[in-house]
Amino acid sequence: MKKTGFDNEKYLEMQSARIRERIALFGGKLYLEFGGKLFDDFHAARVLPGFAPDSKIRMLCKLSDTAEIVIAVHAGDIEKNKVRGDLGITYDQDVLRLIDAFRGFGLYVGSVVLTRFEGQSGAVAFQRRLESLGVRVYRHYKIPGYPSDVNRIVSEEGFGRNEYIETTRPLVVVTAPGPGSGKMATCLSQLYHDSIRGIRSGYAKFETFPIWNLPLKHTVNVAYEAATADLDDVNVIDPFHLEAYGEATVNYNRDVEIFPVLHAVFERIGQPALYRSPTDMGVNMAGYCITDDEAVRYAARLEVIRRYYAAQVSARKGLTDGTDAERIKLLMDGAGISVGERAVIAIANEKAEQTGMPAAALELPDGRIVTGKTSDLLGATSAMLLNGLKALAGIPDETHLISPQIIMPIQNLKVNHLGNHNPRLHTDEVLVALSICAATDKTARLAMEQLKNLRCCEVHSSVILSQVDEGVMRKLGINLTCEPRYQTKKLYHG
Repeated sequence: MKKTGFDNEKYLEMQSARIRERIALFGGKLYLEFGGKLFDDFHAARVLPGFAPDSKIRMLCKLSDTAEIVIAVHAGDIEKNKVRGDLGITYDQDVLRLIDAFRGFGLYVGSVVLTRFEGQSGAVAFQRRLESLGVRVYRHYKIPGYPSDVNRIVSEEGFGRNEYIETTRPLVVVTAPGPGSGKMATCLSQLYHDSIRGIRSGYAKFETFPIWNLPLKHTVNVAYEAATADLDDVNVIDPFHLEAYGEATVNYNRDVEIFPVLHAVFERIGQPALYRSPTDMGVNMAGYCITDDEAVRYAARLEVIRRYYAAQVSARKGLTDGTDAERIKLLMDGAGISVGERAVIAIANEKAEQTGMPAAALELPDGRIVTGKTSDLLGATSAMLLNGLKALAGIPDETHLISPQIIMPIQNLKVNHLGNHNPRLHTDEVLVALSICAATDKTARLAMEQLKNLRCCEVHSSVILSQVDEGVMRKLGINLTCEPRYQTKKLYHG
């Protein structure tokens, strides 16, 4: 059984209280740079068992009466149709998704800011679209010499060129579709304009990882490095905090490198010298809410292994050059982490070797492991899914949840009418067939009721799965890894 190692309710209370304290510290106006994923932080949920994926948005809901949202998006990312890897949608689409999602939680979205704007036609068209939908849009311009040329940055030619974002709430949460969108520069630009207008305001940074009050080599922080290996982020001891307070805290290299510039900017715009280190800027309380250090360490070790396999698969698909996988392997070696710690990996590969065909293994919440093999009717992952549901429901292994008489017509439809070459049922097709059977069959209904218990289970496939199967695993909340190889030697894998 997986242990809980994080007190989520304590986190919600402590985090919201901390942000209120920071608002008060700056006289009632705070620009909060909000990093990471707000609605679906599954990384945090995996490495901090007990952390709810929607914890950040729930925390913001506690501050809904004082908060407004500003979404920053890099105009260049819109121009080149940059896509979010996890969702498969472009950044401009994700801005619309975020607005709808915030509003769905009752949070006020004040505006969108186009950062590093240089007249990109795609950004101009997106601005028109937003304004036609009733969303206010502001432009912030590219500043030559940013972030090192402080004299230019803090001047009429720097932040002074940016349009001032009109806000009405004490807490202004600046978020974005992804990294590199200009959240920090947006906050600093607002501080500059506020100082000109005689408005007292401040800045703070909220990112869950790395957790500043855990040791540098704690596996939760190592897992963050693994998750950001493609960004070249490295966890470091904050030297400014160590010098100022004699206390070792953890930050990441980009914040440490930029801090001297930030400190100079704060001084130039008349900010009180409240921040003596990058750690001082943060408001993250996650470290205080860990209740079982052993549980989170173990969960983080598994996450590092998952990231390693994901990086290898990305390289096999030609999406990366493999450098991030090599970097994660070094992290694993340094932390003494072995892929053998994730039991499903060896079992799936052994099953594949025995059958000579792709196989998959699933670890159930009680520690039992079931497998699935490739057959004429089902793909390995589909078979594994059905076997897992049977095990959870206490249904004998030899019982057919879906009759071959139901599967075969579906295969006929796929091959003879829809142009598919693979007759085996994918996981989404299997679940649809199972749900149809559940309408009249009690046993199938018992199996369907167990779907919710697959969330957070571990799965490994001996081959790279199709996008369809990967998507189903993600929607079910299953933690999937795959061997970095395809089932066939074809060049195209749809």
